[in-house]
Amino acid sequence: MSLLWQARFFTTVNHLRDLPKLQVPELAFAGRSNAGKSTAINILCNQKRLAFASKTPGRTQHINYFSLGGAHVAQHRKDATRVDEIRALLVDLPGYGYAEVPGEAKLHWNQLLGNYVQSREQLAGLVLIMDSRRPFTDLDVQMLEWFAPTGKPVHCLLTKADKLNRNESTNALRQARTVLGSYVDASGQPFPFSVQLFSALKRIGIEEADAKIQELLGFSEEQSAAE
Repeated sequence: MSLLWQARFFTTVNHLRDLPKLQVPELAFAGRSNAGKSTAINILCNQKRLAFASKTPGRTQHINYFSLGGAHVAQHRKDATRVDEIRALLVDLPGYGYAEVPGEAKLHWNQLLGNYVQSREQLAGLVLIMDSRRPFTDLDVQMLEWFAPTGKPVHCLLTKADKLNRNESTNALRQARTVLGSYVDASGQPFPFSVQLFSALKRIGIEEADAKIQELLGFSEEQSAAE
């Protein structure tokens, strides 16, 4: 059983000042509002309604936290003994890319997203969700460029891969690797970016994504040490 199956709702915040004070690794999920982010989180955590997709795309403007470990902590967040059981946090960032969002809300949203991904010390990495048929939109690139200077890993899930034939899948993966490989640091070294195909509907890439997420959170290192 995957450790991600332990995920439980922990809290939701709309301001940086309200972010959890826990000193455990966080892994954030980001993507366009219609890229399948909520579906990906739910299938990886083996739950149907852990992450919610708004009926009106672009309206979910809060950062939602899910805890790993401390299975009952969602109901008892002020219970220190329960909080101490939490090993990591999965972070569902607001979906982006819909014009219907009012200007003032969009500004707050962009500031919240940008400040979080650039300055959150506990953030171990980013899972960037992109529709495999339309990857690297301007807003996806903006997210990458916000995050790249941190030097932390990004793992891209090219979702809805079941919509592509074999040649299209091969080309999508090759092109994504080319784009990601173009990001280098000041010394010319490539950033730790990786990519895979993913389909919740056909269960493509779930094991690969699970292993990568556990690696980014440090769980795979714990398992290796135990072995």
